[in-house]
Amino acid sequence: MRPLAIVRLAVRDARNLEAIDVEPGARFNVVHGDNGQGKTNLIEAIYWMATSRSFRTTKATEILRRDAAGGAEAANVRATVDEDGTRREQTVGIAARGGGRLLRIDGVRPVNAAAYAAKTPVVVFSPSSLTLSMGGSRERRALLDRVALYVEPASFVDLTSYQRALRERQRALEVRGVRAPDLEEWEELVVRHGLAVTRARAAASNAVLGDAKPAFERIATPDLAFGGSYASSAPPEPEAYRRALAESRPRDLRRKSASVGPHRDDLVLEVGGMAARTTASQGQHRALVLALKAAELAVIGRARGVRPILLLDDVSSELDEDRTEALFAFLASQRGQVFLTTTRPELIPRDLGRGEDPARDRVDFRIVAGRLSQ
Repeated sequence: MRPLAIVRLAVRDARNLEAIDVEPGARFNVVHGDNGQGKTNLIEAIYWMATSRSFRTTKATEILRRDAAGGAEAANVRATVDEDGTRREQTVGIAARGGGRLLRIDGVRPVNAAAYAAKTPVVVFSPSSLTLSMGGSRERRALLDRVALYVEPASFVDLTSYQRALRERQRALEVRGVRAPDLEEWEELVVRHGLAVTRARAAASNAVLGDAKPAFERIATPDLAFGGSYASSAPPEPEAYRRALAESRPRDLRRKSASVGPHRDDLVLEVGGMAARTTASQGQHRALVLALKAAELAVIGRARGVRPILLLDDVSSELDEDRTEALFAFLASQRGQVFLTTTRPELIPRDLGRGEDPARDRVDFRIVAGRLSQ
């Protein structure tokens, strides 16, 4: 796979990061500092630059810097990204007034947000990532959609089209009732795009589970079986799906949401033949999430042909000794760029990332009150 790395990063008015200009190392970038100093904000800024989204909030305006005087009018992150010797500049910004995003690649507006996000793949692991195995199905669907963006690029258009059709169907039900004349039209679009989303997620699921199994075996207790499957709530045949939508109209009107469709699907995870969400131990959940993140990294890397950038936010606070050792063994085998934050730099092995060129292979930073120093 081709190398991919951020060679320059400029952050302005994002959370408590008023102004950061930094040239990261080619491989490992270790950022340490006390809680509340801006470590997670820095990881979020990098993720925002690469994907145009935050992994912490759905409200982009929350990224804007706040202070006693009121806060910033706009925030932006600009990065120079090197992909196998070819450089590009990516910029993401947002204004307090209106809240609209500004996306640019080499000064040009991308076709859509998916085209922007596909340029510089990143994978993030943070304490909140544990909801991937412990929480509801939303996070697992989001994982499959992220992977599908690379495995089945057209899936983004189908997903947004499906979501719009679903909203319009629900509006027709609530405004005009279960016999609304336009319901069949919206349900036809729901079926067409919904089945395409299901196919893309199933393909992403097969790829992720295929890579997660050996990763879990390396990280977890030996001989602990890992399994999984994609669970679809909609019938696989178009006619049966149409019939299910028509029959569920009264119920969907009462519930204010559709009863069937990929918005209710799940990636079912199993440990030792049992449902992981309800039976796995804390250590097993952590091993599961690490394995899923390793799989996400591998699948996206193969599909995109580059090594995704890995963002690790304060993971040492969530991992026990065995899982921490497994994580560092995994990191040592990685050849891509890594940003790692911690409150306990003494836990990071001194030789991690120290290769033939220590000045480029690893750079250590300290962050205090939103200010980053090498």
